Amino acid sequence: MLSIKTCTAFCTRISVMETIVFSPLHTVNYNFTMSGKVVLTYFNGRGKMESIRWLLAVAGVEFEEVNLTKREEYLKLLSDGELMYEQVPLVEIDGMKLVQTKAILSYIAAKYHLYGKDLKERVMIDMYAEGLRDLMEMIMVLPFLSPDAKKTKLDEIKSKATSRYLPVFEKALAGSQYLVGNQLSCADVHLVEATLMLEEKFPTILSEFPALKAFQARMKSLPAIDKFLQPGSKRKPQPDDVYTKTVFEVLNLKI
Repeated sequence: MLSIKTCTAFCTRISVMETIVFSPLHTVNYNFTMSGKVVLTYFNGRGKMESIRWLLAVAGVEFEEVNLTKREEYLKLLSDGELMYEQVPLVEIDGMKLVQTKAILSYIAAKYHLYGKDLKERVMIDMYAEGLRDLMEMIMVLPFLSPDAKKTKLDEIKSKATSRYLPVFEKALAGSQYLVGNQLSCADVHLVEATLMLEEKFPTILSEFPALKAFQARMKSLPAIDKFLQPGSKRKPQPDDVYTKTVFEVLNLKI
């Protein structure tokens, strides 16, 4: 397995789950798809695609998934020019084939009125969302670490979560129902996702953050989120060895 130092460098280059390639560059196909379906192409696991699944679910958008399981499937996407930067996630929506996670999330948030009422609210939403992505990416890297490196990383995540990230959101939610303004935004959705990810690793981590705990309970009671959290939904489970092995094989990554 990878050491923390190696994995940190590895993730800097590929943003944890957005992929690097060891094949020649291919011409990008800029033709728009005419399909009316929303189709997500990624691995059968969380990674960078999970926040996209969350946002679509909260917006009430049905979607289909194409799970990459073989190297040949990924190489075909490259040869067909489907990946602008030779990376997934890939999302087909509104006649477009979108890559780059932040761009995809921003588009979905704006389309489904989860991006604030003006530019000032939008920039605040972006600041909260970017911080949450930084936090979640630290958790995403865990399946790719050795046992010893994983323990060290978990200690780092807990320390940074409780000292750097969670206090920001606790303060923002003091006396407020939402992070920004008076309506649900994509930042709120990302915060629910992030707190649940943290609780999977540290079950009592929100005990010292009552506003966050109350916020999470309110959000989980929303029909769309409640549905997404039920068994059988399109929410992915925590990454396992099969998921990790598939990522390495499809991307031809070396340990």
